[in-house]
Amino acid sequence: MLRKIIYSIPVDFFFTKKRKKKLMALFFRPTAGDVAGFKVLFTLGIMYGLISLLAYSVIHMKFITPLGVDAPLDRFSEARAVEHVRVLAKDIGGRQEGRPGLRQAAEYIKTQLEMMKERASPNVRIEIEETIINGSFNMIFLGHSISLAYRNHTNILMRISSLDSRDNDASVLVNGHFDSPPGSPGAGDCGSCVASILELARVFVDSAWVPPRPVIFLFNGAEELFMLGSHGFMTTHRWRDTIGAFIDVEASGTGGTDLVCQSGPGSWPSYIYAQSALHPMANSAAQDLFGAVPGDTDYRMFAQDYGDIPGLDIIFLLGGYFYHTSSDTVERLLPGSIQARGDNLVSVVKAFTGSSMLQNAYERESLRHAANQSRNEQAVFFDYFSWFLVYYPRQLAMLLHSFPLAIYLLMPFFLGFPSRGFSLSFVTLLDFVKGMFHHALAILLAIIFPIIFAILRLLFSAHSMNWFSNSYLAFLMFIPCSLVGLLTPRFFWRNFPLSQNDSVVNSPKEELADEARFWGAFGIYSFMTLGYLIAGLNGGFVTFLLAVCMLPAWISFRLSMKFFGHESLRSTACYVIPLVPCLMYSLYFGGFLAVFLIEKMGMTGSFPPPYGYFIPDIVVAATIGLVTGWCFGPLLPVVGRWLARSSIMHFLLHGSIIALALSSQFFPYSTDAPKRVVFQHTIRTSGASHVEDTSYEFAVVDSNSLLFVFNYAPEVASELHIGSELSFDTVNQSLRENWMGIFPISYLFSRSLKFPANMDDVLKQYEKFPYLRTYRPQVLLDGGSRRIYLEFDLGSLKEVWVSVLNITGPLSSWSFADNALPAPETVDNGPPSYICRLSGANHKNWTFWLEARNSEPLRVEVAIVDQHLTEPANKLKGLFPNWMDVTAFSSFMSSYFI
Repeated sequence: MLRKIIYSIPVDFFFTKKRKKKLMALFFRPTAGDVAGFKVLFTLGIMYGLISLLAYSVIHMKFITPLGVDAPLDRFSEARAVEHVRVLAKDIGGRQEGRPGLRQAAEYIKTQLEMMKERASPNVRIEIEETIINGSFNMIFLGHSISLAYRNHTNILMRISSLDSRDNDASVLVNGHFDSPPGSPGAGDCGSCVASILELARVFVDSAWVPPRPVIFLFNGAEELFMLGSHGFMTTHRWRDTIGAFIDVEASGTGGTDLVCQSGPGSWPSYIYAQSALHPMANSAAQDLFGAVPGDTDYRMFAQDYGDIPGLDIIFLLGGYFYHTSSDTVERLLPGSIQARGDNLVSVVKAFTGSSMLQNAYERESLRHAANQSRNEQAVFFDYFSWFLVYYPRQLAMLLHSFPLAIYLLMPFFLGFPSRGFSLSFVTLLDFVKGMFHHALAILLAIIFPIIFAILRLLFSAHSMNWFSNSYLAFLMFIPCSLVGLLTPRFFWRNFPLSQNDSVVNSPKEELADEARFWGAFGIYSFMTLGYLIAGLNGGFVTFLLAVCMLPAWISFRLSMKFFGHESLRSTACYVIPLVPCLMYSLYFGGFLAVFLIEKMGMTGSFPPPYGYFIPDIVVAATIGLVTGWCFGPLLPVVGRWLARSSIMHFLLHGSIIALALSSQFFPYSTDAPKRVVFQHTIRTSGASHVEDTSYEFAVVDSNSLLFVFNYAPEVASELHIGSELSFDTVNQSLRENWMGIFPISYLFSRSLKFPANMDDVLKQYEKFPYLRTYRPQVLLDGGSRRIYLEFDLGSLKEVWVSVLNITGPLSSWSFADNALPAPETVDNGPPSYICRLSGANHKNWTFWLEARNSEPLRVEVAIVDQHLTEPANKLKGLFPNWMDVTAFSSFMSSYFI
C-alpha cells in the first residue's frame, strides 16, 4: 500500500523549484540574522584555522632549516648533533645504570672531548675530567619522602677558559645527562641533550672563541636515578662554587618547542635569555605550572636543593608520546628542534659569560648580605611565536598589571562625567559587575559543557582517550560544545538586565547592554591579571594581553558604529581585526598547552574505579574548554550577538554530537602514540639460593585498564591462560608493595594484576640471589638502643638498575644521608616505614648499619630491579602488539627480621 502511494506522487513534486523551496522551508527557515551569523561563524572559523596552522608550524619547528654536516665550523649544525644521537641511541643502545651501554656512552663522550682538545686554539685552556661520584641524601620526589645512596656513578666534564683565567673565576655551567630510563634508547631524553652540548662545545673550540669567563660542560651519568649525577657534582666537585649561572638542557619528548620551564633564583637569567636567544621560546607561566607536572630535573639540584645558582631549565616538550618508551629513537626527533636549541645555546652561553651579573658562590653571598637582596625576585616574560620575547621585571609588572583594573573601576565615572552624575556612574558600575558575572558564567559553561559531553560519551563507549593518537580529534570533539557553553548566557538572556535607564542616559538599550558585556569581560581579565601577581605567580601576562588588546578593539568598534551602525558586520569586523594579534598569541599558547597535555595523558597514571576511567577525558575536555574560553572570550561581547541564535546553537550541538560519535570509532593508540604497559617478573627469594614464588605482574599508567590490554593482546592472554571472562574479581590483584623496586613511581598504578610464573626458569639463569646478612655482632648503645651491622649482596644478578630497602619498626638512625632519616612513608595502609634506594655498580657488597630504639625487631624488605629478563619473560614481552610499549624488568624481593 505504501509503495502504491509513493508511486502515485507526481514526479514534478521532487524536481520543481517551488516544491523544493517549500520542502526546505519545512525544515529550515533562515532569516537574515541567521545568514549573517553563519557568515561570522565561518569567517571566524577560517581565521582561527589559519592561525592554528601558523601556531602548529611554529611549535613543531617548521620555520627552522637545519644545517647539514657541511655547515661552517663556527655554526651549530643539527646534522652533526644528530650523528652523536645516532651513536648514543642506536649504536650504543641502552644507557641505563647496570648495563654496559652507560660506560660506552661515557667513553664516547670523553673521546669526543679529547678530540676537540687536540685541535683547540692555543689561546684557550681546556680541562677534561672523568669523576666518580658517591653520596647519600634525603629528598622529596613525586610527593614522597625517600633516601638515596649511590656509588661509582660517572660524570664527564670539560672546562674551557682563557689562559689568564683563575680557578675561582665565576663560570657558566651547561648540564645534560647521558643515562636513559629502563627500556628506552633515549634519543630525545637525553641523547639530544648530550649531542647538543657536544656540538655546542665543538662550535666554541673550532671557532677559536676565547670565553671571557670559563664555560663548564657537565655530562652527568645518573639523572634518571633521581638526579644523582648533579647531586654528586654539587656536593663534591672542586668547581661547584665557581658556577655563576647554569643552563640545564632536558627533554620531555623528541623535540618541538624548547621551552624555558624554570628560571631563577632571581630574574637576571631570564633577562639574559630575553636579550640573547635567537629563537626565544619561554614564558613565565611555565614555571607556575611546572610543579603540577609529575617529575623533576637537575634544575632543583643547582638552583634549589644544593645551591642558589641562577639558571635556566630548558626542555623539549613535544613528542611526549615517546618519552621514556622504546620508541624514543633517533628517527622520532622533530627536525629543526636541535638546530633551534643549538642556535639559542650558542648565543645565550656567550651572553652569560659576558654578563656583569655573573658571580661565584662567595660573591653572590656577600653581595646579597650587603644589599639585602631577595633571591626569589622573578620577572614576567613570554615569547610571541618565537619571533621575539617580551620581558619586564616584577616591579614593573605590579604597575602594568594594575592598570586594567584601574581603568575598569574608573570607566563608569569617566563615561558618566559630567552628564550622568556620580549616582548614575555607580549604576553604570553595577551594570559592569553584572557583565562580569555574565562573562564569568560563559567561561564556566565553556568548561562545563565539554566535561558533560565527555562523560556522556564515555557512558556509551568501550574505552576512553579516543583522541590520544589523533590529537585533532580532541579539538573537534570539545570546541563546538565549548562554544555552545560560551554562547548560552547570551542565548537565554538576550535582554541584558540593565540597571541604567536608557531614557535618562540617552542611549539605546542594546548599546548599553553591549557596553556592560564588554566592560564585564574586561573586568574579569583585569581581576585575574592582578590576582596572578598577588598569588606570587607570573602567568598573568595571558589575561593582561587580553585586556590590553580589548581596549583598542572597543575604541575601533565604537568609532565604526558612527559610520556603519550598531548592527553592521563591518562594525563587528572593526572590533575583531584589532584583536587578531592577541587572539594569535592566545591560540599559540593555549594550543601548545592542550597538545602537550594530550601527549602526556598516556603516562599520568591509572586512577581507581569507578571515576578513574573518566579522568583523562575530563581533564582534556576542561583544558580545551578553558583554552576555547580565553581564545574566543574577548570576541564574545560583540560577536555574541551574531552567534547566539538557535540555528547556530543547533549547528554547533549537532556538530558536537557527530564529532563525539565519530571519535568513538577511533582507536586510542597507535605505533605513533603507544599504550604504556609495565611488566614485572617478580621473584620472591629467601637466602642466596632459594626461590619461594615467582609471578608475572602487569600495570598500566592511563585510564584504559589491563582488561583493555588483554582484550587487545590475545596472544598474551593465551600465554597467561586468561579466559574470555577476565575480570578484576577473577584474577589476583598485585599489591602496590610488590612494586617497591620502582617506588614512588608505583603510585601511578591502580588495579595491577598478578599471574603465576614458572620458577624453574629463574633457577636455571641465576646461580645466586640477593641476600642480606649481618657481618658483625650488633652493639648495644646507651638508652637501650642497638646498632645492627648489615651486608647486602646482589648475588649473580646481571643488569641491576636499583635496589630498594623498606625498613619498618623502631628505627631511630642509620648510616645513610648523614644519619638522618627521611619522613616515614606508609605503603597500602601498612606501618610507617623508611625507604632507601641504592644504586651504582661495585664488586664490593653494600655495608651499612641500622639503629633501633629498642629490642623489637626491625623488618627489612628488599627489592632489586634487574633489567635482565628470563627467556620466557622476554618471549611474553614480545607477544604484545607493536602499539603497546612494554617496560619490562625482573624484581627480586625478600624479607628479613633483625
